Amino acid sequence: MRAKTIFITGASSGLGRALSLHYAQKGVCLFLCGRDKKKLFDVAADCQEKGAKVHTFLFDVTNPADALQAVFAADAIKPIDLLIANAGISGGVLGIAETAEQTRQVFATNIGGVTNVVLPALEKMRKRKRGQIAIVSSIAGYRGLPSCPAYSASKACVKAWGEALRGWLYGQVKVNVICPGFIKTPLTDVNRFRMPFLMKPEKAARIIAKGLEKDKALITFPWPMAFLAWLESALPACILHPILRHLPEK
Repeated sequence: MRAKTIFITGASSGLGRALSLHYAQKGVCLFLCGRDKKKLFDVAADCQEKGAKVHTFLFDVTNPADALQAVFAADAIKPIDLLIANAGISGGVLGIAETAEQTRQVFATNIGGVTNVVLPALEKMRKRKRGQIAIVSSIAGYRGLPSCPAYSASKACVKAWGEALRGWLYGQVKVNVICPGFIKTPLTDVNRFRMPFLMKPEKAARIIAKGLEKDKALITFPWPMAFLAWLESALPACILHPILRHLPEK
């Protein structure tokens, strides 16, 4: 059954914006979350034009109290069918290696920002014994990458957590992990290297929505990168590490 009440973090730009617009239609209630007030309100207005009922929540996902308050407030308005934990950042841009502060920020957002919204949502969903949680990881989470240590580590963490939750909550709450390749967003616009199979966010949103509706455990795309990610995870370090050391830094 297609979700009718959807909570999306990182909704003000990139993939979150594309997902918001994809789901926006008459009969759908969207809870859109972000930190940039103007961008978030612009997305909300576009979704309302498409017929959706929209509520906005302006907060930082790294703040657990604010995240919990937003999830509980949204669920009180209308029980959440689907929560998409999408907000994420990357460190080490423009050829500058990840700093200590960037590493902490990446972990706080990509791991803490996920758990801060997922845990309160699960509290509500488990009581109802229904609902769906979608965690946005990355193909970069299949193997630790020297080109982006904190980013790949953070995405590996939430990927493993989501996979474990799916088994743990089987029969109660659906849990899906999303592992995209390169998507054209503000996160990738700063990259100064060739990104294979770079995808528009609108296409990525369609793939994700289709996978969630089918309740796919792992939604990984595009398929050539998904295959390479699987191969990377299977190869021994003595073969793979000399190759990975030559990847361009984020």
